Amino acid sequence: MAGDMSHLISILILIHTIQKKQSAKGISMKTQILYAVVFITRYLDLLTFSFVSVYNTLMKIFFIASSIYAIVLLKKYSKEIKADLDNFPIHYLIIPSFVLSLIFNYKFSFLEILWSFSLWLESVAILPQLFLLQSEGESELLTIHYIFALGIYRALYIPNWLYRYFSEGRFDALSVTTGLIQTLVYSDFFYVYYKKVLKNGLFSLPH
Repeated sequence: MAGDMSHLISILILIHTIQKKQSAKGISMKTQILYAVVFITRYLDLLTFSFVSVYNTLMKIFFIASSIYAIVLLKKYSKEIKADLDNFPIHYLIIPSFVLSLIFNYKFSFLEILWSFSLWLESVAILPQLFLLQSEGESELLTIHYIFALGIYRALYIPNWLYRYFSEGRFDALSVTTGLIQTLVYSDFFYVYYKKVLKNGLFSLPH
């Protein structure tokens, strides 16, 4: 629940930041596109009417709708997105993620492969945003808080995995592996966030 709420907060911060500033400055369109792909491929089971709970269904719909809405907002202010800085080649993330999903999955079926693909892709989807942040050297605090909340969301799943392993004997190797990769991708950002924001209230990255 804490992980889900952190994820929810990160998206609300992103949308609030864009709407309040009426600006797309410092936000990677490519990362938002990747997240839209992640949510759409992961939650295609909505079309099969596979019901778990009202909470589960509403969260799935929210993540898909909000990711698409974020792209629409960014498109509105796309003139402010520096294409020369937001230039991470995302096919280097999409293709390997798809190949890994064909190799590592719990069942070689359409929905299971897409679910696995969404996990692998999500683990690295933030990279274009981090590279943009690195290229600019500094960013708005709200943007930084958005990235931090997004990183914390997956990190908070780690204690849940440990609890379920020791209490239920359940171990989801794919979720754990991709979740750890995602947390490691954020590790340097977390360190800088602690030093620059929590201690000093400022944020800048060394080039």
